[in-house]
Amino acid sequence: MNTIQPGSFLTLHYRLAGPDGADVVTTFHDQPATLMLGSGQLAPAFEAKLLGLEEGARASFTLAPGEAFGERNPEMVQRVSLALLREHGDPEAEYNVGDVVEFPTPDGQGRFAGVLRELLGDSAVFDFNHPLAGQAVTFEVQVIGVL
Repeated sequence: MNTIQPGSFLTLHYRLAGPDGADVVTTFHDQPATLMLGSGQLAPAFEAKLLGLEEGARASFTLAPGEAFGERNPEMVQRVSLALLREHGDPEAEYNVGDVVEFPTPDGQGRFAGVLRELLGDSAVFDFNHPLAGQAVTFEVQVIGVL
């Protein structure tokens, strides 16, 4: 049997569940995922749990709060002017608390997202932390193939 090592190519089913046990993402009801360990397709904490598993293995891991997506950082909750929001988005858009809004990176080469937490007159408060930051998560995996 092939064993997962750094750099392995994998075909697997996986499921990520939040602290309430609800699925955040799952491939168990669809096509399996194919990826290369170390390529950034999975968070390092998840990749570390895969190391040493053999082809055909099925396992479930609980990652401690902050282990998978880091701790919540209060500095990642920021006020953004509505003028800036309109400049970088749809100027006609209606925004509501809970909306996920994408922003361009400072160099314009990428994008990042924040959750709208509060509207304050001429500004809005966004949380740029990962939604699961600071929370325990469950990672379940079924290893189908290892190269």
